[in-house]
Amino acid sequence: MNAEVRAMKTAAEQALSAAFAAACDTLPGKGAVAALREDAFKRFDAKGLPHRRVEEWKYTDLRALMREAKPLAGPAGAKPKGDIEPVLTGVDANHTAIVNGRYEPAWSDFKDNDPGVSIVELFKFLADEPGYRLGETPGSGDPAHWLNTAFMSGGVALRVKRGAAPAKPIHIAHVFSGDAGAAMYPRVVVIVEPGAQLTLIESFSGPEGIDYQVNSALELVIGDGARVDHIKVGCDGGAALRVSTLGVAVGAKANYKNFAFTVGGAVVRNQTFVRFGGEGSEGAIDGASLLKGRQHVDNTLVISHAVGHCMSRERFKSVLDGESHGIFQGKIIVEPHAQKTDGKMMTRALLLSDEAEADNKPELEIFADDVVCGHGATAGALDEGLRFYLMSRGIPAKEAEALLVQAFIGEVVEEIAHEGVRDALMFAALKWLGSR
Repeated sequence: MNAEVRAMKTAAEQALSAAFAAACDTLPGKGAVAALREDAFKRFDAKGLPHRRVEEWKYTDLRALMREAKPLAGPAGAKPKGDIEPVLTGVDANHTAIVNGRYEPAWSDFKDNDPGVSIVELFKFLADEPGYRLGETPGSGDPAHWLNTAFMSGGVALRVKRGAAPAKPIHIAHVFSGDAGAAMYPRVVVIVEPGAQLTLIESFSGPEGIDYQVNSALELVIGDGARVDHIKVGCDGGAALRVSTLGVAVGAKANYKNFAFTVGGAVVRNQTFVRFGGEGSEGAIDGASLLKGRQHVDNTLVISHAVGHCMSRERFKSVLDGESHGIFQGKIIVEPHAQKTDGKMMTRALLLSDEAEADNKPELEIFADDVVCGHGATAGALDEGLRFYLMSRGIPAKEAEALLVQAFIGEVVEEIAHEGVRDALMFAALKWLGSR
């Protein structure tokens, strides 16, 4: 007789079970949404928090890193003075705020004067659009995604209509506001209809010294011939734990660019799932992480080529100081019949300390025979020859090191099309270098 062996629940898992039992009847959304919640939590409860024996999570043992589950965050208070997102200060965009996991129009300055763009509260959108099936984008089979689906407390649905091209970027700012640690579970739906164009900025921020938790999910549907530039900025408070799941479905002859920039947070996992479902599409998924202290940042990608004649490029760079830990896991999957696929992936880690650790794990799974695919990974210290050269020209050692790091990061940051965002991220990198 075979007996199923199940690990004992951790304190965090027990707290999550109790929280869901207490909150499931009061969380927004009825009918199909409530059933989706129940099913997602049952799936999560059967597996528990992901841990090092789960291959996709082997470097980010959430069962060990998440010692406790925080209570659900309460409503936001009054909007503070000044910008709610420090890194993107001065960037000209239409800002939409999701505070403590809920859409807050009073914190937003989105002007609904473009007939080609609509933003509505998530659960209103789901009630008005019963034909939309939540959770159908890639990545919905991940335990963190199940947990977000179970507890999702609010968010927005953004639609860019066929052929529309908003003049300004649309910025979705996720903000934690509170004096004590709590958890928020925002959900965002973005639909870019055929032929449309969008620059989408997504940011995460919160106060220093408060150990809040964020589990976010964004599902992005890109129509045929559409173009999306997506920039995600993580500048969480230094004690925060954040897991962000991005699922992208790309149509035919579309173009998708994604850039993930991370400078904050104690534990961060950016997981991105992209599926090319239409021929002739292109994608570029890039990123840069600047880590110090005991920060733990995990960038995990799964790029699926379901049809042929598509191209994807992935390029990530990390700078690690102190006892920080940077992880890159990237997988390109070329499915059968996806002939003429062109996929390449590269990750580079720059170690500024002997105690820093970088784990790079690029993978290819190819089930077609007429493809061009490749991957690479490097990790190492600064080039002492280049540093000596700069110092020999009268540049102090710290400034010489900063110039080399700036050049290392700048290679990927300069690929961002929007000048204001590009300049803001380079300034944030310089500020990080100045704080070392």
